[in-house]
Amino acid sequence: MDLDRIIRNGQIYDGSGAAPYCADVGIVGRTIAAIGDLSASNAKHVTDAAGRAVTPGFVDAHRHADTAILREGFGAAELNQGLTTIINGNCGMSAAPVSGPHADAIASYLYPVTGDLGGIPVERLSDYLNALSARPLPLHTGMLAGLGTVRAAVAGFQKTLSDDDFRAIRALLDRTLSEGALGVSLGLGYAPECFFDTAGLIRALEPIRNTNVTLSVHMRSESMNLLPSIDEALVLAKALRVPLQISHLKAVGRARWGTLVYEALDKIRTAREDGLDVQCDAYPYTAGSTQLLHVLPPEFLEGGTEAIAARLVDPDAQRVLRERFLNGTDYDNYAMLLGWENIEISSVRLDADKPFVGKTVAEAAGDAEPWRFCAELLSRNRCAVTMIDKLTAEDDIAAIYRAPFSYVISDATYPRDGIPHPRVYGTCVHILERFVRERGTLSLAEAIRKMTRMPADRYGLKTKGRVAVGADADLLVFDPERVHARATFQDPAQLCEGIDTVLINGVAAIEHGKRTGNRNGTVLERRTI
Repeated sequence: MDLDRIIRNGQIYDGSGAAPYCADVGIVGRTIAAIGDLSASNAKHVTDAAGRAVTPGFVDAHRHADTAILREGFGAAELNQGLTTIINGNCGMSAAPVSGPHADAIASYLYPVTGDLGGIPVERLSDYLNALSARPLPLHTGMLAGLGTVRAAVAGFQKTLSDDDFRAIRALLDRTLSEGALGVSLGLGYAPECFFDTAGLIRALEPIRNTNVTLSVHMRSESMNLLPSIDEALVLAKALRVPLQISHLKAVGRARWGTLVYEALDKIRTAREDGLDVQCDAYPYTAGSTQLLHVLPPEFLEGGTEAIAARLVDPDAQRVLRERFLNGTDYDNYAMLLGWENIEISSVRLDADKPFVGKTVAEAAGDAEPWRFCAELLSRNRCAVTMIDKLTAEDDIAAIYRAPFSYVISDATYPRDGIPHPRVYGTCVHILERFVRERGTLSLAEAIRKMTRMPADRYGLKTKGRVAVGADADLLVFDPERVHARATFQDPAQLCEGIDTVLINGVAAIEHGKRTGNRNGTVLERRTI
């Protein structure tokens, strides 16, 4: 048999979680054509994988590279940790569709998470995906339809919706799905989705009823009201009869470590036993990163960034805000749960405020009250401030990963300036290094399953995330004992070491540990629901 490439003598981890086996892998074009003893076959390119693992390329189904993917140099952080497929548009905040009278307000609100929408065609999802398809991509990329973006495109950031608004939301969501969205994401901790009640969510999500379109839910609460928030997500899945993905499961706040995650996992386990298709995911770091806006009570998020900025310096509103920060228990009150000393400023819009980057809110506030400093910082930066926040316990993360219905994500965002989170650079290798080699939380085969086949199958990517004849030739070769994630919280922008070969559709993006410059990624689209 004549082949384009043969990977010889590797230990094959096929993505199923099964024990590895020794075999050769033969590739023709973009497809795995043969697996077994291929010693009699010839190929243009031969990789000797003796003593190393051969695995599917890693899949990150929860990333926020919506606009970063178009930046110069994008792909190095991803490829060096073995990623071959990413999915953006998570947490209800997709870069498209953004159009109409609220477009500027949406772009301003999304900026800290998705990046700058300026100069990118985002009026329709099809416009955005066509723009990606028009340029060579370093890896495969798909997109979810963010219900927050859809709602804001119809009605802005107001709290209440009319019947006409609901009809328009459903029509826009239906169109966005038809244009290739791989699923639907919710961000119930963010505006404007925090203004939905459960019945309103079901009403808005009618286009996915009785389909296999996955609903990915960033819940209303990940701390004080975590269990009721899981109940709400389960109600959505039962009412709509769709697969449910609970995003970045965690228990925020030291007082809830060691107990609440286990109760949450029990709820999910029971729902699965009752026949509901529900899974969860988690990132492997004890700190998260998102908009600093996330510390505010929901009622302060109405009206978009300009209205929020004005509200935050209004004396009457500030009196309310102070009380809410001190005593509010009806929302994830990070000021109370974490303390201002555990919330670090990671990026700002204004040059004058850049000296605060890398400092906690408590440190940056100096002699001022931290809550007031936070409000005024957000106001003068028109809310374009991000944070890194110390949230959870590693033992809780390990407990989530031990559940057979969980998989690995990064939740990575891409600030243009300031301090990125190390998960941008290191998530997949950090799993192999920390949760396989050091802690023994997962076997290597199970860790690979949680970074390949599980997320691929969740979004209908049936030719990805597996080493099998007929599957896409997105493959990795590496020594599991030698991979190393160099990114740290102190020095995050460091590439991983130890991934020797990365193939994207059969073409080497990394060979002998060096990036080749080949860009063979594709845009992944869903055309039917």
